[in-house]
Amino acid sequence: MEGKPFTSFIIRLLDLIFSAIGLIITSPIILIVTIILLLTGEHKVFYLQERVGKGGKPFKIIKFVTMRSGSEKQGNITLKNDPRVLPFGKFLRKTKINELPQLINVLKGDMSLVGWRAQTYDIFSHFTPDVQQALKKIRPGVSGIGPVMFRSEEELLDPKKVPDPRKFYLEVLTPYKGYVEKWYVDNYSIKNYLLIIFCTILIVLFPKSTLHMKLFKNVPTPPQEILKIKALANVSDE
Repeated sequence: MEGKPFTSFIIRLLDLIFSAIGLIITSPIILIVTIILLLTGEHKVFYLQERVGKGGKPFKIIKFVTMRSGSEKQGNITLKNDPRVLPFGKFLRKTKINELPQLINVLKGDMSLVGWRAQTYDIFSHFTPDVQQALKKIRPGVSGIGPVMFRSEEELLDPKKVPDPRKFYLEVLTPYKGYVEKWYVDNYSIKNYLLIIFCTILIVLFPKSTLHMKLFKNVPTPPQEILKIKALANVSDE
């Protein structure tokens, strides 16, 4: 990142070390998931999709398949109880195991372990210009302050609570998420990088953990529209 070459160097070094270790440790899980996906659903293992990367350059993100083929033609927003999600895909998404192949993206240099959530160009265009410029300065991440805070995003897009989930996502949720992601760029540091990795592991093990709200107190406050939906959906990030 401009102005922080030492920080960028150390974070890239940590990315390489942690992602390599992560792939070794999770290799048995990756093997089991691969076999299950080959034997079930649509018999496909990996899903590749073009996303916006550092400098605005495109790259192919790698994930385990969780949705039916052609789902992206119906939009890139996943709602609660989305019928496009395969049975085993629900488990992979809930446990975040579907994200594991992104460690390969980290080794390749497309992504960092921590950064802004990689978006399609369509969703990225809904960020404000200042947010877009900020995000392009660093690599998108497997995790980040956005994924930590919005780990229950699908709950916020429950058609029973939101009349028009897609409109709400693009006009309310996405702009706010952009400013939350920009917060990380503005507070880019080795300390925050390590804290977010810790929080990510914590919420995977303990989904109801709220420690991140105590560690990152100056993150932008959600607009009232989101707070109201959180109350209705009984989703708490506090």
